[in-house]
Amino acid sequence: MPTLHLTAGTEEALVRPQIRSIRSVDLKDALTRGLRDFVAMPTHIMFLCVIYPIVGLVLARLAFGYDVLPQLFPLMTGFVLIGPFAAIGLYELSRRREQGLEAYWTDAFDVLGSPSFAAIAALGFLLLLIFIIWLAAADWIYVATLGNKPVASVADFLSEVLTTSSGWKLIILGNGIGFLFALLVLTISAVSFPLLLDRDVGLAMAILTSVRLAFRSPFTMSLWGLIVAGLLVIGSLPFFIGLAIVIPVLGHSTWHLYRRAVTVA
Repeated sequence: MPTLHLTAGTEEALVRPQIRSIRSVDLKDALTRGLRDFVAMPTHIMFLCVIYPIVGLVLARLAFGYDVLPQLFPLMTGFVLIGPFAAIGLYELSRRREQGLEAYWTDAFDVLGSPSFAAIAALGFLLLLIFIIWLAAADWIYVATLGNKPVASVADFLSEVLTTSSGWKLIILGNGIGFLFALLVLTISAVSFPLLLDRDVGLAMAILTSVRLAFRSPFTMSLWGLIVAGLLVIGSLPFFIGLAIVIPVLGHSTWHLYRRAVTVA
């Protein structure tokens, strides 16, 4: 019975979310509203508390050698894969502000009491699994193209990647496969988390709704994916610090995109 509720929720039989076609102007509106939410409810401190330890670990590893360099780009791009789950608390803050309720950063943890929390956690675990598979795939691509020899220095690493045929194979193959991973995550999670937070429709209906939106507005959702990926990569430079702003803005924006794209009677 708990498993049935996890996948089907309590409202699936009564509620079938309706999908609207969305355009680029809807993306602009969602980003504008997301930025307003961030200004009204700055949560960058929350993400700095997570990002700084990551930066510290990367710097510490670099101090002992350069073999971590091949993993830096997969890690940066990997934020695209786990970003929808990392921003779950931000959807709650935007939801509260939309309803005219007071919203403090501590309210982000109200997600833990959501009736859909089990489904949210399950979808988050799925994205984490995809992220881990991507890191393994990226490592395999690196070894298959450039070999398994140690990296001597940053300059040597960049030279080998950018000026050799093997390096360009790595770039093309890595980005191509990475795109497929990102496409998969965008398709199944574009609006899944906000929908689960808004209604207890179950994991299956949430994913199905996100897939329906991707097929209903393929160009706009592809553009949204490019915007998200581009901002996350920019925010990752230098050393992920910019993500403390990029992730909150994108999180709030995703809630508003959900509200423009999905209608739940």
